[in-house]
Amino acid sequence: MKAKSIKGKSTEEIQSALQVAMSDSFKPTLAICFISIKQDRKAIKELLTEKGIDVFGATSCGEFIDGYQGEGAAAILLLDIPKDCYAILFEDIGNKSLKEVAHSVAKEAEGKFTNPSLILCSTGLSAKGEFFDGTALVSTVKETLGKDRLFFGGMAGDDMTFTGSYVFAQEKETDFGIATIIFDADKINMSGMAITGWKPMGICRTVTKSSGNKIFTIDNVPAVEMYFKYLGKAEKKTDQDFKVFEELGFTYPFITEREPGGEMVLKTPMKIDHEENALVMDMDMPEGTKFWFSMPPDFDIVDEILDEAARLKDSYNSDADALLIFSCAGRQPVLGPLVTAENDGLANIWHTPMAGFFTYGEYGRTKKGKQEFHSGACCWVALKEL
Repeated sequence: MKAKSIKGKSTEEIQSALQVAMSDSFKPTLAICFISIKQDRKAIKELLTEKGIDVFGATSCGEFIDGYQGEGAAAILLLDIPKDCYAILFEDIGNKSLKEVAHSVAKEAEGKFTNPSLILCSTGLSAKGEFFDGTALVSTVKETLGKDRLFFGGMAGDDMTFTGSYVFAQEKETDFGIATIIFDADKINMSGMAITGWKPMGICRTVTKSSGNKIFTIDNVPAVEMYFKYLGKAEKKTDQDFKVFEELGFTYPFITEREPGGEMVLKTPMKIDHEENALVMDMDMPEGTKFWFSMPPDFDIVDEILDEAARLKDSYNSDADALLIFSCAGRQPVLGPLVTAENDGLANIWHTPMAGFFTYGEYGRTKKGKQEFHSGACCWVALKEL
């Protein structure tokens, strides 16, 4: 497999970059596209399709390839992968249940190849303002395919406008659905990992009253009051215009254990329900959930991610043909230039073309080997034709 990554801030720039990429007889069969909602997705998809290239992708909160990181553009990974090694599925959930569609995707993957692995992108936020349930997607796919099947990916973004995110394949797209690349794992090897890097702070807390993704009390104290007092922002808790997600949630998520002694998972405060005086989270936190407040990542977060990538690469004793990165949209404002070092460092470790985007959630394997849905993570996956 040969790969090249291209980028552009207009359809014309993408067309020019594509011409340059294909000028040496490179004939890609698959384009994995991460495109800002500011771009003309339809025109870019048509441009690729006219060249006989299969299209898969998602809208983004910022895009990057090796040596470039920006916003409002398109980043595309071009692969000349044999067509009998992969298949693309597209599912608009519509009035169906998410679990029904996720089960259907997993069963179809099993029908395509005896040993499937997946690159999976879902929408993040619908045009109606509804968040996609990434936890339900992961649990259903794992239940159907088995815990040892690999899948990586991310939730589409919308440049932090919260107006609606999209996934697409060829001429199809949706603001509430799933796009999937199914690989024949006997021919295309995938290896990767998802890491957050946030550290717990202070004592363990307990959710004492909640409903769905709304938390009413923590340790029997109003949740909004405790969170804002902990951050020294008590005067902001009644401010109707204060943007909790952008100004606090990114930097100070909650840290919970998936299971006692297991991997940590971040859960992010999104906003305040002022009518019910509740803290609205990105994921459910049932009553009895144990968690910690967090402190922002240290400078060693990049070292941790790159060290783990180097260990995994050494364990396979091979380079990759291509690299995909799904990085939480919250990492960019919190880490600043370190997030560029993180992404470029991964590309340098694997010595391969790379493309990625900033997401509203990530799908990937943890350091302990479990397949999970993540918030706040850097999730990367290396592809190698066998």
